[in-house]
Amino acid sequence: MILDLKDDLKAFREAVRAWVHETAPPERAHEWHIPKGPELVDIQRWWLAERHKVGLAIPNWPVDYGGAGLGLEHMIIITDEFARARSPGNDMFVISMNHVPGTLIPHGSEAQKKRYLPGVPAGELWCQGFSEPGAGSDLASLKTRAVRDGDHYVINGQKIWSTNSMYASQCLLLVRTDPTVKKHAGISYLIMDMNSPGVEVRPIRKSNGASNFGEIFMTDVRIPVENLIGAENNGWAVSQSTLSSERGVLSFDGAERDMMFLTDIYKQARSDKAAWLDDPEMRREFITMFAEMQASRQQLRALLQEPHDGGFSMTPSLVKMARTTLNNRIGAFRSRAEGVTSQYHDHTYRAPMYEFLETFGSVISGGSNEIQRNLIAERGLVMPRG
Repeated sequence: MILDLKDDLKAFREAVRAWVHETAPPERAHEWHIPKGPELVDIQRWWLAERHKVGLAIPNWPVDYGGAGLGLEHMIIITDEFARARSPGNDMFVISMNHVPGTLIPHGSEAQKKRYLPGVPAGELWCQGFSEPGAGSDLASLKTRAVRDGDHYVINGQKIWSTNSMYASQCLLLVRTDPTVKKHAGISYLIMDMNSPGVEVRPIRKSNGASNFGEIFMTDVRIPVENLIGAENNGWAVSQSTLSSERGVLSFDGAERDMMFLTDIYKQARSDKAAWLDDPEMRREFITMFAEMQASRQQLRALLQEPHDGGFSMTPSLVKMARTTLNNRIGAFRSRAEGVTSQYHDHTYRAPMYEFLETFGSVISGGSNEIQRNLIAERGLVMPRG
């Protein structure tokens, strides 16, 4: 078993590398890099099940909750080898694998942990109901209402930009339970079954034709009081654990995969004798982006080493802005370099134009880059509000 080698990092890495190449051979990468929607959910659920067989689905979780209790050095190895092998990702299950344990382990009841945590490695897909049409950057202004009715809350309202909500079975939901107090103080945190009567999900179609975001409409949805996470009206504090769970390894996984992606672009260009390789300006542009990608990876390694002491760090905001703007520039470069053919899939990846359009959403999602700049200025540099 791979986990038996955890005390020998070199042997552990070799075992992970051998397993991933056998289970998800790189030559099959097109099978999981081109599909999207329900097909991608099935692929990533299969990959999660395969990982679970050898203890690599939730290896950093505490042993008490089904994990192996592995440390940061092990997670870096796993993430690194999975990226190098061009294995399937887990972006369809980001909420399940990061936000759910990041919320339930510190704040959930024992009954909630026993009920919901085992479903994550089994492939249960969760979504997040936070943002609303009038409460995105200012999340605390949310208006979705929850009224206590005996042993249930009755929910009415709307959520938006909920990733993969059209495929989810459960939702992490923020609601307003007390409209008479200051906005941060009257919020509660619930678990909502997406199959409950009164729940409607409408996919949002993006410019590239994909629909991985959805609007969630709730009309008289009844949620048991036992699905309350933490205390009533203390949901804002609980939500900070959810949001901070995106820190570190999740971003590291994305950066490592982006690095392999950029490497593949160059290798393919060399193989095809691409015209842009004869253009000094385009070569300079590419190598600049390559260097920035390497710098981003080093910045993420520094972030992983930062203490989680509850204090504010500018690093997550700096990393988020750097990565999202860089990916947008890479998309623009590929579209120019490949011309008309950028509109078509190659043998391994989706069409460059598709990926380019996808990058515009990332500068907004997860806290827009404008909001990140405000956080850096106000909380990091302690500058006055303008």
